[in-house]
Amino acid sequence: MTKLEPQSVFDCFAQVNQVPRPSKREEKMIEFLRQFGEGLGLETEVDETGNVVIRKAATPGYENRKTVILQSHMDMVCEKNKDVDFDFEHDAIQTYVDGEWLKAKGTTLGADDGIGVAMEMALLLSNDIEHGPIECVFTRDEETGLTGAEGMQPGFMRGEYLINLDSEDEGEIFVSCAGGVRTEGRYSFPLAGRESVEGMFVANVVVKGLTGGHSGDDINKKRANANKLMVRFLCEEMAKTDLRLVDIQAGGLHNAIPREAHATVAVPMDFKEQLRIDLNIFAANVREEFSVTEPTMVIDMESNMEDKRPALQKDAARQMLKSLLAVHNGVFAMSQDLEGLVETSSNLASIRLEGEEVRVNTSQRSSVPSNIPNMAHVVRAALELGGAACVTNEGYPGWKMNPKSEIVRIARESYVRLFGKEPKVKAIHAGLECGLFSEKYPNLDMVSFGPTLRGVHSPDEKLLIPTVKMVWDHLLDILRNIPEK
Repeated sequence: MTKLEPQSVFDCFAQVNQVPRPSKREEKMIEFLRQFGEGLGLETEVDETGNVVIRKAATPGYENRKTVILQSHMDMVCEKNKDVDFDFEHDAIQTYVDGEWLKAKGTTLGADDGIGVAMEMALLLSNDIEHGPIECVFTRDEETGLTGAEGMQPGFMRGEYLINLDSEDEGEIFVSCAGGVRTEGRYSFPLAGRESVEGMFVANVVVKGLTGGHSGDDINKKRANANKLMVRFLCEEMAKTDLRLVDIQAGGLHNAIPREAHATVAVPMDFKEQLRIDLNIFAANVREEFSVTEPTMVIDMESNMEDKRPALQKDAARQMLKSLLAVHNGVFAMSQDLEGLVETSSNLASIRLEGEEVRVNTSQRSSVPSNIPNMAHVVRAALELGGAACVTNEGYPGWKMNPKSEIVRIARESYVRLFGKEPKVKAIHAGLECGLFSEKYPNLDMVSFGPTLRGVHSPDEKLLIPTVKMVWDHLLDILRNIPEK
């Protein structure tokens, strides 16, 4: 990254990617940022939750400008390809340049939101950038619950404007975001009632190689959900081959479209070949259905006759799989106010056998507050009909557009001045910390933008290098044009 521009930003991003920062385990990153701020002689504060703020005074001539908060989250989604040996708790992200894109070797890149962190660090390091008073805020645990923003107390941030650097499409300025909740279902499968698979054909079934992506921003892109594909096949085979389910480990993070699903199944020996034939037919059909969005999809099976674990109770497993087949996944409703904006959606994020339970995690989002609990009720109904005990968390609020926003006006005018074209002013169907900030700081004027990212929340995550300089130039121009108090 030493040859990339702006060099100061990419130098800082390289430093960020040396520090392990999984969500909820950001202690090393918190300490890195604390030492970074204090090492520059700047006012640095860490709150009880683990959020960090570093304050920098105005440059000469800008002392009377309003204070701007620059905000990004320090944690990253930790996803890797199954064949990659990588420890997110200790290893540094390995980056490489592929044409105009910056990528990582078999893991998430961490540009969500490490590139935002890097821009803030570059500003704090600079001595030749004109700006008024700034507060650089780094929140923890954005990816798995926004708990950093939720735990922040009023008064931690003091500025009048906030620029969130956690958006993923250069040329788009975001002024509103969806709120959401997570719904968990637990199906009980006591060990005492499990059924022997002795004398049966046992095999591992896998769905992998899917595109995946962000469960909010990418939910309308017609990508396959590995969990739904696996459940669909298992339901079909239960009716045709007397299939028994031994194990299921499918999906991962609540905010990622599942890329892989694994199941261990057993069928009577008479159905051994039928199972292989059915899987080949199923795979061919599904590849045709998703021929555009899933070109690298793999659906396969291999014998696992050494596995002697008992199967889940047949009738209860069938009831569970049918209910999971009925769980809504994908777009539920499109916005009536903004063309092309997803209003309400749900994601079947993970299905995992753990001890005597199969735990299912889902997430629901909407830009209409009343449709968040409604979407959760739809999902709960399907889970509960299958026998699951369900819990829906309190979730996080959306961020309502401010039609009189001064910082949005400044950002739009700056973009036109720099690039000679209008930016797209949009809402996003994803959760931003701005929603929680709007509750704690009701008078805070906010905007969100960032460089172009693709494949976020997956090992295919990549950063479009030229857009980093565009966003950097845009940010600096905004800071130069902040009005006086």
